[in-house]
Amino acid sequence: MHIPATLVRGGTSKCWLFNQVEVPADRGDLERLLVAAYGATDPVELDGVGGATPTTSKAAVVSASPEPGVDIDYLFAQVGIGTGSVEWTSNCGNCATGVALYAVTKGMVPVTGDLTRVVMRNTNTGAVLEGIVDTAGGVVHHFGSQTVPGTRAGGVAVGLTFRDPAGSLLPTGRAVQDLRVGSAEPVRVSMVTAGAPVVLVDAAGAGRTGAESLERMSADVPWLRTVRHAAAPLMGLLKPGEEPGDAVPKVGLVGPPVPYTTTLGEPIGAEDYDVSVRMLSMNAPHPAIGLTSAVAVAAAGLVEGSVVSRATGGPADEWLRLGTPAGVVAVRCTDVRNGLPHRVTVQRAARLLADARIYVPEAGSPQAA
Repeated sequence: MHIPATLVRGGTSKCWLFNQVEVPADRGDLERLLVAAYGATDPVELDGVGGATPTTSKAAVVSASPEPGVDIDYLFAQVGIGTGSVEWTSNCGNCATGVALYAVTKGMVPVTGDLTRVVMRNTNTGAVLEGIVDTAGGVVHHFGSQTVPGTRAGGVAVGLTFRDPAGSLLPTGRAVQDLRVGSAEPVRVSMVTAGAPVVLVDAAGAGRTGAESLERMSADVPWLRTVRHAAAPLMGLLKPGEEPGDAVPKVGLVGPPVPYTTTLGEPIGAEDYDVSVRMLSMNAPHPAIGLTSAVAVAAAGLVEGSVVSRATGGPADEWLRLGTPAGVVAVRCTDVRNGLPHRVTVQRAARLLADARIYVPEAGSPQAA
């Protein structure tokens, strides 16, 4: 069989988008379809459309939303690489950027002038986001010059805002605490729920800088996974008897700014940004930073005593500049009430890459076995 789909680049991710009417509504059937389409039982996803990295093995199912004031619902899927499974517990801001452009391009949301607003609900988490899509001249654009750290390629500008992303913000009620990780020495962390559940490790206290190379981060993946798994029950992310997964909480290192060179060879001075951040995406170093993680870091920066505010020398103002492997990502927190940001915005870019029909092995065929 074949399934219509659209490949988009949103920020530093690639994501296949499916219209809800074209795919199974049952979650189990949908998971089996995605695993087969992506070739997700293979660690290189050779016999499928998966990209074989966490940032390029993503999918979203898009539909018109029945919710008043919301234009689009999307179900996000992080398709496993070599696991034959799909993670359904998280959100992806980069893919949401692509969903906003997709919705305008496909006529799901009408163009409203030079800028078109798309209100989206992530049905995995209930998060509501706004995408402000560049439709200069009152038309849809397929190409643009907006760039983001991590690629020199341009795209259509999309301003992405997370509405009320913070919830209670501190799931344990503490801005910072020592987390016991197995038999090793405790590590100082901030556990934050904003954009996504995130555990941020004080890099200096753990003998790191927060500005590690991707190669060094790769060596730290097993250790950071143990940090993630130790934090998950404390953050209320595990039910009794459940095994911890690798989608949430997000996990990474935070440290003060230092000079470094990006993965594109660009020099960054310590004065060019406010805090060093190195995150994992599933079980690999993120080449930049996931937007939900960026939201969490920015929200934590507002909290006195958090590992972020300690790295920056005090609670952040409206803007926080994150030094990532790919370059500096600026995050803006506005409508801050009682220490909680009610709007967090990141400027992104998106581009539709292809409309396609994905040929998927039927259940029971040799390819699907």
